[in-house]
Amino acid sequence: MEEDEEQTEEMEMYNYVGQEIVIQEGFDSYAGMIWPGALALSQYLDSHRSQLNLMDKAVLEIGAGTGLLSIVASLLGAWVTATDLPDVLGNLTFNVSKNTRGRCRHTPQVAPLSWGYDLERTYPTAIYRYDYILAADVVYHHDFLDELLATLKHFCQPGTTLLLANKIRLDKCFFLKLFDYSVTVFLFILLFHRAH
Repeated sequence: MEEDEEQTEEMEMYNYVGQEIVIQEGFDSYAGMIWPGALALSQYLDSHRSQLNLMDKAVLEIGAGTGLLSIVASLLGAWVTATDLPDVLGNLTFNVSKNTRGRCRHTPQVAPLSWGYDLERTYPTAIYRYDYILAADVVYHHDFLDELLATLKHFCQPGTTLLLANKIRLDKCFFLKLFDYSVTVFLFILLFHRAH
């Protein structure tokens, strides 16, 4: 059994915010891997600290996967909630805890979030307000776009900044058209990490 686990998990090391970050990847689901959008957005947050001050800001990451982006935001002083599907929270919790314990201004939280499902009951807009929404490589299959857009619309309130990094895998015009009509945010930054 232990041998099987070794074959499905791998540790990757990164350096952001002057800190070494060790991420455990699992290759049994999309959520277990580091995707190009997470690397691009982590680099963006790290290299644009003066323009994008996350200190004491409320940050929500949707589709956090391995947690790299949430870890970087936490190390930059943000009050972070890293979310993903309930069945992938184990590895996310492990990575966030391992890389932030005793190193962050605020202890990051890990919470379940199923896109488009019971949002107002689970995350009432009167209580849950975020300065930033982070999303890295969450547009990978058109079957989930309606749920993703409903989730973004729920969390993006006046004053919210959405930072989205995505490697183009599908017809980008289709997503942008849907997104444009579905979500209005105070400031929207869209970073597309193109395939080489």
